[in-house]
Amino acid sequence: MSHMIQPTEMAPDFVAEAYYHGDKVTVKLSDYLNQWVVLFFYAGDFTFV
Repeated sequence: MSHMIQPTEMAPDFVAEAYYHGDKVTVKLSDYLNQWVVLFFYAGDFTFV
C-alpha cells in the first residue's frame, strides 16, 4: 500500500526531464531544497493527438 504524503511532510526526491528556455534539461527536486516549489504537469504534453 502506498503512503500519501501530508502537508507537513517533505515530498520524495525525484529526477525528471524538462524544457527550460527551449533546451531539454534534467531537474531534481532536491536541487530546490529550502525553496518554494510549485509543480504542475498535464497529460499528453509533447504527444500527437
